[in-house]
Amino acid sequence: MYLSLLCCVALLLSGAGSMDTEVTQSPSHLVKGKDQKAKMDCVPIKGHSYVYWYRKKLEEAFEFLVYLQNQDIVEDTEVFKQRFSAECPKNSPCSLEIKSTEAADSALYFCASSQSTVRHVSSS
Repeated sequence: MYLSLLCCVALLLSGAGSMDTEVTQSPSHLVKGKDQKAKMDCVPIKGHSYVYWYRKKLEEAFEFLVYLQNQDIVEDTEVFKQRFSAECPKNSPCSLEIKSTEAADSALYFCASSQSTVRHVSSS
C-alpha cells in the first residue's frame, strides 16, 4: 500500500539570551505535504551582514545551501538553485523558501550569521 509522502522541515531555535546576541529562527517546526511552498525566517545577530543557510539530513553531514551579504546572494549551490530561494531584505528577517517540497527536503535547517571580516592588504 502506498502512503503519501510528507516533508518535515524542522528548524533549530537558538537558546535564551539577549535578542542582540543570538540568531533566531522561525517557525520552530514546519510540516508540509508534497509540492507545497515552505518558508523559514532567520533574524541574524544585530550588526552582522552575512547570513548562511545549511541543512542537516538524518545521518548525513551538514550541507551548505547559500549565503547572503546584506540583500545579495554571494554564493549558492546547485541544490539551492534547483528549488530554493533566499532573501535578506533590509530591516526584515532573512528567509529561505523551498519552492515545491519533496520528501528529500526532510531535514533540520539552520541559519548562521557573521560580521563582515574583509581584510585590507597594503600593496607596499
